[in-house]
Amino acid sequence: MPGFQPETDLERRVSSDPELLEGLAWGKPRAGHPEGTVGAHVADLLATIDRWAEAGRRRHELRFLALVHDSLKYRVLEWLPKNGENHHAMRARRLAERYIDEERLLATIELHDRPYSLWRRMSRNGRVDESALDRMLERIPDYGLFARFVELDGSTQGKNPEPIDWLKDELRRREPLRE
Repeated sequence: MPGFQPETDLERRVSSDPELLEGLAWGKPRAGHPEGTVGAHVADLLATIDRWAEAGRRRHELRFLALVHDSLKYRVLEWLPKNGENHHAMRARRLAERYIDEERLLATIELHDRPYSLWRRMSRNGRVDESALDRMLERIPDYGLFARFVELDGSTQGKNPEPIDWLKDELRRREPLRE
């Protein structure tokens, strides 16, 4: 990623991981990712974090999430179903587990694409799969971090903002139930 400068020791360590580096180089322009490589997507996200003026701990968390979240797409076995251990986000979680053990971050990496798939299913059949949504939300320790990262990941060119708005509405609707 041209111009990338690690800001923390964690970023320095993960950004020198050969598996991550190979993943950042992977990709070509496609639906939802007209920027091409995973590294170009990550560079867009890092620039957005700067534009949003994120600071302190939240900035460091979002930067780490951005670096790792899509980095293992190249390891997905195309002839197998893209779920469980063969989903790019679960593979990214496994990579992140080598560096951190904080479930707030790990769950965000693993589940970052789930709201879009739930929204897409809702758009097709006209109703929310409440059970699937509840299962996802039960696994998220930090709604604020999760929503902010989903918003960040969905902020790039070629992404539809509707799933982000839907997720925020669902989180607001459920927040009182968490207390």
